[in-house]
Amino acid sequence: MVAIALALATALGVGYVRFAPGTFGSAVGLVLWWALPASPAIQAGTIVGLFVLGSWSGSVAERHFGTTDPSQVVIDEVMGMLITLFLIPVGWRGATAGFLLFRVADVIKPFPANRLERLPGGIGVMADDAMAAVYANLALRAILASWHLVMG
Repeated sequence: MVAIALALATALGVGYVRFAPGTFGSAVGLVLWWALPASPAIQAGTIVGLFVLGSWSGSVAERHFGTTDPSQVVIDEVMGMLITLFLIPVGWRGATAGFLLFRVADVIKPFPANRLERLPGGIGVMADDAMAAVYANLALRAILASWHLVMG
């Protein structure tokens, strides 16, 4: 079971990339977003499923690596990209903007994301990225709305 949990937590090994594993995990999320049908129900179900699986596998990974929110755990970034782009009809340019916004929000961790990471085990691993992704989603919506106002 530990091997399965680590495979999930690391997005099938992507989390073992030595340089910027969170960015690579976010890229996996972007690919998953592209591969999923544009169905809100399927996307929401995938987000919930990733949160549940990530909470479990993140807890296992914390015990395995002996640290809180180990850098190898990137399932939270995968889920974060899906939340960032949830219910926003964008193409690749908009998705790339969402990717950048999520990476910034994930690094900065504005309140309450910085507090959510203190939750115990894998729930904390997942919750802070979920909140950062909500901020990225809202920022992307604001940018797109502003763009449409300017471009008419």
